[in-house]
Amino acid sequence: MPSDGGILDHDALNRLQWRCTRRALLELDLILGKFLVEEFPGLSEDDKRVFAELADMEDHDLWPLVNGTEECEDAQRAAIVAMLRKSEVRQPL
Repeated sequence: MPSDGGILDHDALNRLQWRCTRRALLELDLILGKFLVEEFPGLSEDDKRVFAELADMEDHDLWPLVNGTEECEDAQRAAIVAMLRKSEVRQPL
């Protein structure tokens, strides 16, 4: 994975990648993993931090936000959640 060029060092980025792709819910594995590769490098430092916070959430709390069954009340998180919704994976990588 390319360097994020910012707040995360190599080890922290590796831990984030692990959190994104070792989920209990396959759909979140695919969505977060794809987002990390395709969108994360272009995010602002604040948005990278917010994405990392979302990746720390339990699947049963994160999945309803990503699939749109619950709205995100936090404005900063809502912007990243909206991006995650757009990057939904329809087929396995």
